[in-house]
Amino acid sequence: MAVPSHPTAHAAAAGLLLTGGGARAAYQVGVLRAIVNLRRAAGIAGGPSPFHIITGTSAGAINACALACGADNFDEAVRRIVRFWRNVHAGQVYRADSLGVIRTGARWLGLLSLGWLVASWRRAPPQSFLDNAPLRVLLNRMVPLQRLPGLFAAGHLRALAVTASSYTTGEHVTFFDGHTDLQPWTRTQRHGVRQTISPAHLLASSAIPFVFPAIPLPMTGHTEYFGDGSMRQTAPLSAAIHLGAQRLLVIGAGRMTEPQVQPVPEAASQYPSLAQVAGHALSNIFLDALAVDIERAERINQTLTLIPPDARSGSSLRPVELLVIAPSQRLDAAAARHVHALPPPVRAMLGALGMSPRGADVRDAALASYLLFEPSYTRELMALGYADTCTRSEQVCRFFGWPEVRLTAPRLAHP
Repeated sequence: MAVPSHPTAHAAAAGLLLTGGGARAAYQVGVLRAIVNLRRAAGIAGGPSPFHIITGTSAGAINACALACGADNFDEAVRRIVRFWRNVHAGQVYRADSLGVIRTGARWLGLLSLGWLVASWRRAPPQSFLDNAPLRVLLNRMVPLQRLPGLFAAGHLRALAVTASSYTTGEHVTFFDGHTDLQPWTRTQRHGVRQTISPAHLLASSAIPFVFPAIPLPMTGHTEYFGDGSMRQTAPLSAAIHLGAQRLLVIGAGRMTEPQVQPVPEAASQYPSLAQVAGHALSNIFLDALAVDIERAERINQTLTLIPPDARSGSSLRPVELLVIAPSQRLDAAAARHVHALPPPVRAMLGALGMSPRGADVRDAALASYLLFEPSYTRELMALGYADTCTRSEQVCRFFGWPEVRLTAPRLAHP
């Protein structure tokens, strides 16, 4: 795709897409920190966000909203998000104490072993492996959503959108707010709905299936229960494009093409554990659709270059400039190095699902990679995001129309 090289070519609306992935979303923060430093190195000090349209899914929706709420001061907004992810602990996101895990995860495990014969569980069946009530408290402090109307009115931000998946109807819903001229949209099994974004929308978008409970949200005349927006998300790029993005930075939370996992020798021929199956399922939910949609967008862009301008003007299709930054290393391999940092009750619960005690098998660590809200892991992911962006410095500068500069990242060191 042709990339404009001067600022005047960049009047087109810039969008940002932050994908899902639980604790893996720390990677995105490293990318954003590198963008702040690149902008400063290019001679652009401070100022509002370079993104007109911000969209997010799952944990990416939380980062997206935190960034949007500081759209009038991009550098400070990123600094706040960096401080959080550098010091996060699992207990700030979900109940990680023994009592909290017993009330949720242990009930699930007991259910698996005893079935539905326990009458009390028939009356009050367990809703999730973990209780994310602490996250609601955290969101009220970390994401000042009350600032959004003023930012929209001042023109610092055109649109904000978060996605969630309805357990009630099976549809994929993008909740958006922003400029008054934005219109809802409907496509097969997915649509956009204008609503004031609330903490409940963020809890719904980040409710990893089975791990966190579904969240009720009001729809027209009724209530529906929603879970993680990555489920059934066949077109992750579409929300930003519907909202007017003409160039789009996509920050993933997993490699676009994962290399084959080499299991430890003694586990090579063993039947997969529940932890491995769950990790594989979550990777399918969070990672696969993005790569497919990026390929689709690039094919459309290429096709449009072959159509004469007069014929192209009669089509609703338009080219979208894409820049994709995704991890250069396996994040579940990083998680395997930090499984020991999980709170003991959570490690015990994952151990009951078959995860090896020290995460020796990367396949075991895939599930843990979504739950490892601990500084040793999140800081490694942030450093990787920063380093990956530094290697793309020139492309990032061209995307924004900044003078081309290059950052050098510190050498990554694995403990």
